[in-house]
Amino acid sequence: MNHRSIDDNLPHYFFIFCALITTFIAVYFIGFIFYTAAPVLFGKGLINFLTGTVWNYNDGIYGVRIFIIGTLVMTAMSLTLAVPVSVFTAIFLSEYAPQKIASAIRPFIELLVGIPSVVYGIFGLLVLENFFQYYLDPLINMFSFIPIFADLTPSRGNGVFLASSVLAIMILPTIASLSEDAMRSVPSEYREASFALGSTQWETIRKVVLPSASGGILSATILGMMRAMGETMAIVMLLGNVAHVPGSILDTGYAMTSKILNDIGYYSAMDEPRSALFAVAAVLFTMEIIFVAAARRIGGRL
Repeated sequence: MNHRSIDDNLPHYFFIFCALITTFIAVYFIGFIFYTAAPVLFGKGLINFLTGTVWNYNDGIYGVRIFIIGTLVMTAMSLTLAVPVSVFTAIFLSEYAPQKIASAIRPFIELLVGIPSVVYGIFGLLVLENFFQYYLDPLINMFSFIPIFADLTPSRGNGVFLASSVLAIMILPTIASLSEDAMRSVPSEYREASFALGSTQWETIRKVVLPSASGGILSATILGMMRAMGETMAIVMLLGNVAHVPGSILDTGYAMTSKILNDIGYYSAMDEPRSALFAVAAVLFTMEIIFVAAARRIGGRL
């Protein structure tokens, strides 16, 4: 009897062990980032680090505000481009497309997830950059009377718009796939009740399916946002890496991940510069936690 009881509990203990290992890895990883970043975050002053605009290794001055703004602008632009297309694609696949068509389209969307970031960067650099510089940017510049559409770098095709467009393609399959799953999980009885009351298919989608699936769509958007904020290679290649606040969507910028990747190879052996770069990572991680918590709080009220 005791032997049988032990056998029955073995899966329980194994699952607890796996959960503890996962928790330990996460806690250790987070602790290592903040421990390495602490000398600059607290030694130089957290407020000065967050609000400063000068980054100089020789003088020991580190300000991350420009990189924070660059990351936020790029992420906001990417979500603006990706979320509508992703949600409309999810609506088509879950509500309109016949099963055969949906099954044929879905693998191509999911295939985008497996393409390496550097390939997206090369595609943007070699294929899209000239198109943006000579065709799309001048077209948008026609609306330059609105400051955010002014082309401040006419001799360059890279910048916020190009980087955000490529990044939008990268996060599109994540948002589309998870949003489709959320819509498909809405009970069919909800749709049938809406149709019985005389609603059209679009009215049913708009007033029944989307509100019921809003929590899943929000979670998908959160995951897309986190990938956008944490993306590195394609952003290094396409954003321009100019340390100033972007003046428009056609301007260049500098993201936090780009700063880490560009500098870590040169300064990883030096204590204070390494701490400063880990401080950038700590700020980025904290920002993601704040945005996720805020989005989940808002989502709970939907």
